[in-house]
Amino acid sequence: MTTSCFAECNQASREVGPLHPPLLTHTIGEDLDRTAARYPDRDALVECWSGRRWTYHELQADINAVALSLLAMGVSHGDRVGLWAPNCAEWVLIQYATAKIGAILTPINPAYRLPELRHVLKQSGISTVIASAEYKGTNYLELLGKVQPDCSDLKRTLIINSSDWHALLRQGRHSDPRALTRAQQACSASNPVTIQYTSGTAAAPKGATLSHHNILNNAYFVGAALAYTDRDRLCLPVPLFHCFGMVLGTLACTIRGACIVLPAPAFNAAATLQAIEQERCTAVYGVPTMFLAELSALDLDTYHLSTLRTGIMAGSPCPKTLLEEVAQRMGIPELTTSFGLTETSPTAVQCRATDPLDQRLTTAGPPLPHTEIKVADPDTGHTQPRGTPGEICIRGYLVMQGYWNDPGQTANAVDNEGWMHSGDLGTMDRHGCITITGRITDMIIRGGENISPREIEDVLRAHPDIQDVAVIGIPHPRLGEDLMAWIQPYPGADPPPPDTLRKYCANKLAHYKIPHEIRFVDALPTTATGKIRKTELRDAARTLGPCADGPRNGTTPGSGEAARNQLTPNQGTSSQSCT
Repeated sequence: MTTSCFAECNQASREVGPLHPPLLTHTIGEDLDRTAARYPDRDALVECWSGRRWTYHELQADINAVALSLLAMGVSHGDRVGLWAPNCAEWVLIQYATAKIGAILTPINPAYRLPELRHVLKQSGISTVIASAEYKGTNYLELLGKVQPDCSDLKRTLIINSSDWHALLRQGRHSDPRALTRAQQACSASNPVTIQYTSGTAAAPKGATLSHHNILNNAYFVGAALAYTDRDRLCLPVPLFHCFGMVLGTLACTIRGACIVLPAPAFNAAATLQAIEQERCTAVYGVPTMFLAELSALDLDTYHLSTLRTGIMAGSPCPKTLLEEVAQRMGIPELTTSFGLTETSPTAVQCRATDPLDQRLTTAGPPLPHTEIKVADPDTGHTQPRGTPGEICIRGYLVMQGYWNDPGQTANAVDNEGWMHSGDLGTMDRHGCITITGRITDMIIRGGENISPREIEDVLRAHPDIQDVAVIGIPHPRLGEDLMAWIQPYPGADPPPPDTLRKYCANKLAHYKIPHEIRFVDALPTTATGKIRKTELRDAARTLGPCADGPRNGTTPGSGEAARNQLTPNQGTSSQSCT
């Protein structure tokens, strides 16, 4: 063992980010006003599909009008305001208006249906809902009418772009601005500013409560890592209802006077590429599935993307091969990845745009300023040596105030020493950079061997015919669990024969990590934020017989006709035969 390797293995996996620059201590409303005073004529917001545009002076004026309108409606400090809408300019106006008056913005996932909507409205005590009339065929007004009798706190509903909406804005533009001044003066940086209900597949989403101090500082440090200035223009196709959009996106821009470019109400690869070209964007965000869709655009090479400089790929595991391809084909030399949680505002570690390419491709980066990270043994809680996997724990200004009205769940997530337990597995290298290896709950135990799906997924994603993959554990009578890979080939590509894929894996993985069952689908089911719904894949696996494609490693698949890989219709995935 070399001296450097010995030192790395014996150094504890614990790292503190820089303690400079100092933390910001003002509110989001104050910060926006400072930017508008500094860059009044700079582009602030562009809504591409409507052609609407705002300078910082115009954006500040419209935000103030919305804020005064909300005050006139009776919304006051500490009130929860639900926002149920896809990406649009009004979303941004409402985000900053609620922050200015001390209300607590509670974004509602546009994909929610009655049970989820009812839970969020009741659990957070939302008194006002501002919503689109409908979205993707779902009548929001009708659903709100159905849940209102069960939600005693809900007093008022306002539909964006309705006659009432425009009337309120006119009223706000002619209201006494001193009412807003008083409301802003009553705000402090420690006040909660948003309740973010965790997305995913949980039956009862938890509301992570974040303050001005939490998210303003997180946006400040992320913007610094990307070297944002007032000359930058961010193409923002990710959902605004998530921290990725409303913290790393809108807030990171307004802190530095950069421009927010909204390409479409929901992600659309062509609209994103068109927005980058037409608005000469210097940065773009996305989850891996979004970048995959952009790379798959048949006319990708016809777009002029030369203005791109940086961006973030995050939200789910980011394969090195995908990062390399995006950086090369889309021309993003300073593309970065990051890691964090909704509960940590959200970013805990991130590479800087100027960090070495290999570091940006293989790690999520070191801790951001004023952030402490450790990698702990999930069973004992002891800090692991560097290079040894464990649970990633996070401490600092960025940790949420708690789950709204849920002290029990808060205590389960944040320990007595202030460490937020992420549930994610990873390692820390000698530079303090974090590499994500999987989720504790995703760990597969096959015949006593602990297997991280992430390692297998990374190998399969490197195959030239595979666009995306998800590996899950399936019950096995002797081994406890075995491995099943759900594979999404590139459009137009023929699915490789399962035996061929196993031979491909055999050159790169230990034998017990090679998937026993392989199934092909046209598209993997994902959440609104682009994360693969593995619970749906597990549910689908239970309804399918084993894939009759021969024995492997001394095991024999169950008898029966070769199963067809069909997820049920409500999972939104069509499929192809596994043989």
